[in-house]
Amino acid sequence: MKRTESVELTVLCLLCDGDRILLQNRVKKDWKGYTLPGGHVESGESFVAAVKREMREETGLEIVAPHLCGIKQFPMSDGGRYLVILFRAERFSGTLTSSEEGEMVWVSRSELPNLPTVADFAELLSVFDDATLSEFQYTRNETGGWDVHLF
Repeated sequence: MKRTESVELTVLCLLCDGDRILLQNRVKKDWKGYTLPGGHVESGESFVAAVKREMREETGLEIVAPHLCGIKQFPMSDGGRYLVILFRAERFSGTLTSSEEGEMVWVSRSELPNLPTVADFAELLSVFDDATLSEFQYTRNETGGWDVHLF
């Protein structure tokens, strides 16, 4: 069995302001809808530096002391793995701006059921909110569809 594989590294951040969370209304066709901001980790970049940079680029905000909450992963069609490092932050400074990735909006948690979120948003949010969970994994099932596993 091969012990290494190609991995695409990304980060997402749940930024909280009291009862509100910061969401991005993604405009790209893949994973469309309201979700958390984030993006790719650059070669040689630490995960913390990546989440700070991505938040600055996509939101205009400087986050302070992001902490690791878990991971999300799924197999890529080329046999590699897509890995999303999940962070949470409560402290930030700056002025909120949007980017070409999508409009940034503060949303009360009570508003979430009324928003067209990305398909797996509830499961994703559960990893941030439930201290007993640290991993969100997609696997392919026998019919070619996806199964979700939360650990």
